[in-house]
Amino acid sequence: MLKAGTQVIDKHLSSLSVVWNLSTSQLVEQALSRGEGQLTSTGAFATTTGKFTGRSPKDKYIVDEPSVHDSIDWGSVNQPISEAQFDRIYERLLHFMKTRDWYGFNGFAGADPEYRLPIRVLTEFAWHQLFARQLLIRPTGEDGNLGTDPFTVIDAPGFSADPAQDGTRSETFIIIHFAKRLVLIGGTEYAGEIKKSVFSIMNYLLPDKSVFPMHCSANMDASGRTALFFGLSGTGKTTLSADPNRRLIGDDEHGWSQKGIFNIEGGCYAKCINLSQEKEPQIYNAIRFGSVLENVVIDRDSGVPDYADGTLTENTRAAYPIEHIDQAVIPGLGGHPEVILFLTADAFGVLPPIARLTTEQAMYYFLSGYTSKLAGTERGVTEPEATFSTCFGAPFLPRPAHVYAEMLGERIAQYGTRVYLVNTGWTGGPYGTGQRMNLQDTRTMVRAAIKGTLDNIPFKQEPYFGLSIPEHCPGVPTKVLNPQQTWSDPVAYDQKARELATHFQNNFQRFVNVDEHIRQAGPRPRN
Repeated sequence: MLKAGTQVIDKHLSSLSVVWNLSTSQLVEQALSRGEGQLTSTGAFATTTGKFTGRSPKDKYIVDEPSVHDSIDWGSVNQPISEAQFDRIYERLLHFMKTRDWYGFNGFAGADPEYRLPIRVLTEFAWHQLFARQLLIRPTGEDGNLGTDPFTVIDAPGFSADPAQDGTRSETFIIIHFAKRLVLIGGTEYAGEIKKSVFSIMNYLLPDKSVFPMHCSANMDASGRTALFFGLSGTGKTTLSADPNRRLIGDDEHGWSQKGIFNIEGGCYAKCINLSQEKEPQIYNAIRFGSVLENVVIDRDSGVPDYADGTLTENTRAAYPIEHIDQAVIPGLGGHPEVILFLTADAFGVLPPIARLTTEQAMYYFLSGYTSKLAGTERGVTEPEATFSTCFGAPFLPRPAHVYAEMLGERIAQYGTRVYLVNTGWTGGPYGTGQRMNLQDTRTMVRAAIKGTLDNIPFKQEPYFGLSIPEHCPGVPTKVLNPQQTWSDPVAYDQKARELATHFQNNFQRFVNVDEHIRQAGPRPRN
């Protein structure tokens, strides 16, 4: 074990044995020596995450204390936990931490120096520290000093809560204490909890700085024109934004200020089930030394990953620094976006593959956040489930939905941004009957929307959702554009379309203080 550093981060943590800011190669060496995983044939570090292969959203809490009590959207997503409960867990965790060696990292969230947040991460596992190092922004020699008041994330997979004593739902917990600027994670080996905790923090802090935090990927063309891709896990944000013809700004989390957009992260976290070099060359080639593969089956003899094998989970993941993507934008800064794409994986198979939205429709579908949870992205999800996730990111939004929606609406109006809804889910029938949208067709339509090719093409309105779909798109079979024409049974299509439209209406009833023009922009089921 390397010699522990003496850096003081908190009076309660100053006596711990912590090795600080190891390099990528040092962390890989540590992880291998501790038996935490293996190297693949490309040099990536491969590991498994135990019984938790996805996030545990029902085990996430925010401490209900005076500084945030009136501004958090409390409920099933943002579950309150008392300061006394937090203190009990933290005290026991500190005793646990004194029995272990720890890895520490100083970094940032936010590529724009004006809005970045200093972050410190303490991890029990060497590979979790590698994950944090690759996903957060790594300091350079010029900004190695974090400054004052950083947030500290303590990641302790080996420490479990006691539900009877602590008031938690299970042994797993992810707790944010904004006043103490602390995040406690325990009882789970899934490293994604580190990443999403930091995102939740930024989603709370940035609006106070007039910055719109977004669960989206972003890229730009050679001239600097920017596009955003909103969507939940599995809808294609990482895949579609990793375009060889465009420069990647970031694959998942961004802020939109009055200056433009900026990446919150310093790396990418890509789903890699069925990954192929042919279909997703940038991601495939990014998985090399310094990358982390989670729950991918590896051939014991050759070390070759089998991306088609979902034995452990469908939610196989690759984490890598954004520098592994050719021509990535570093630092991750871009101008005001000209195009926004809302990605949804429609398990009903009735939404068009691409549709142009009015401003009111953009607000409606942003608030709705419809998609399907895909297998493995959350604990207990084994097949696609239709769901509505407000603002395409409800699990990570501490504030009420209208805060984020109003910021989006203001920016669309101010910068004249064009908005499209893109269905990356099913066509020709629902899940189990139809098939997943062809990735190449989706890429072609997305590129046409971004380049403005669709601006000069006639659109027609489909009957159930009021969505405007292009009559044709160069390079895409015309039949694909109209979902009704892809179903062999028109009656079955009508039934599913009415069913999904009703789901939209029922979901939107929870938004009470919404402009009537936005409400009327939603689907209207036909009799």
